[in-house]
Amino acid sequence: MKALFRGYGKGLTALFFLAVACWGLALIILPQFSMLERAVTAPKRQLDSSIALRVARDAQTCATLLERVMETTTPPASTGGMAVPSIGGMGFPTIGGPAPSSGGMGMPSIGGPAAGGSERGFIIQCDRATTHSRLVRDGGTEPVYLDRLHGVPDLSVPDDAPLPRQLDAAEQIATVADALYTRLTGEEAEAFPLTLSNFRTLAAPRMIPLGPEQQAAEDARLSNRLLGLIGLRYSVDGQTYERLGLVTLVRTIVFALCATALALVLCYPIAYKVALATPPDKATWLFLGLVIPYAIVELMRIYAWTTIIDNQGVLNSLLMWSHLISEPIQFKRFPGTIFVVIVYTYVLFMVFPIFNVMTTLDRNQIEAAEDLGAKTWRVHWRVIMPHAKPGIAVGCIATFMLSAGAFSVPRIISRGLQAEWFSQTIYNKFFESENSNVGAAYSFAYTILCFLLVALFMWAMRTRLKDFARVQ
Repeated sequence: MKALFRGYGKGLTALFFLAVACWGLALIILPQFSMLERAVTAPKRQLDSSIALRVARDAQTCATLLERVMETTTPPASTGGMAVPSIGGMGFPTIGGPAPSSGGMGMPSIGGPAAGGSERGFIIQCDRATTHSRLVRDGGTEPVYLDRLHGVPDLSVPDDAPLPRQLDAAEQIATVADALYTRLTGEEAEAFPLTLSNFRTLAAPRMIPLGPEQQAAEDARLSNRLLGLIGLRYSVDGQTYERLGLVTLVRTIVFALCATALALVLCYPIAYKVALATPPDKATWLFLGLVIPYAIVELMRIYAWTTIIDNQGVLNSLLMWSHLISEPIQFKRFPGTIFVVIVYTYVLFMVFPIFNVMTTLDRNQIEAAEDLGAKTWRVHWRVIMPHAKPGIAVGCIATFMLSAGAFSVPRIISRGLQAEWFSQTIYNKFFESENSNVGAAYSFAYTILCFLLVALFMWAMRTRLKDFARVQ
């Protein structure tokens, strides 16, 4: 701190720390708190009150549609025609007979009157208007139903009853469900608002429907055996269950570790060559060769790989032209392809830290070790690598975090032909299934796990935060 004051003055130092505090508060702390709050809040649509509200609305819509049916004197289609729903009084032609209604919202019907003498066609709201609706609970638990849990009668709209009776049933369900919604809303407002159910979703098992032969083939795979050893895949009563969320999480972490290890193996020799084994004038050209490809935006560099690995791409064309293969290789189905592209995409985050630390090494130490008879590998092991340890640590941490959070590379390269990465799962929870509470739980748990792995790595490398100051 005294050195900062002497070098930059108190005003500039205070401004620097204020900017860092604002950055950390606005972009790290507050977003994580917001994510945590959402993660420990039950999704509104999964609350019992939301189920009751949905039943009430379905019953009200059903009653409205039944009234429309009763108002019209047009008989239902008699020749098996298919009617099309209409909204706002717009009529639609039907095949084989007139539409069952000519104004307002029409009811879809398939094949004329329903079996059992029903006087109306199929109305989905009437089928869903039942107090015996299943409530949302954690996977693997016994089903729980709205009527049994909250003490309301089991009501539904009988599709084979006369229309007036169906209308009475729908109105009764709407009244009961609406009253239940009001009661549950009050109870939920007084209840403890936080829950860990979103986190438990991550470890919830899902049944994998497999035939006997397919199940035997899947069980014989090495990856599935490994999943069974750590409890992520198991069988009960002949049915296979898999903890899909955890499987995706573990697979992504393993892939990110493999990509980091591959990047280290490739980048350490490059950094050594540029920093210590090349004259300065030639090192400049080597460095330019590394930097120039990064003048192109990341997405364009990733898309460029698709022209290489496609079935009709450069690589397959060369292999087929040289008669080494007769059919194109499906590179986009190989996880190794993603590793290579990730390493290519983030290679500079590994090279620069190692290079910067290596340039501070006195070359006389290397020459002294060689004069004393040390072999090349021993010079690296005892002299260069200990000195470059902070750069290696920073490079590994940066590459691992970028690989673990990679989204565009696995999505573009695999195009859905490989198992998704956890970053894609989080995206799907937020924007595809619109289950942002579960997505927030996944994201927060993933962040914590990555931080723990980084802390474990720093402990294993015997690296402290102040050692990172050497990486400049």
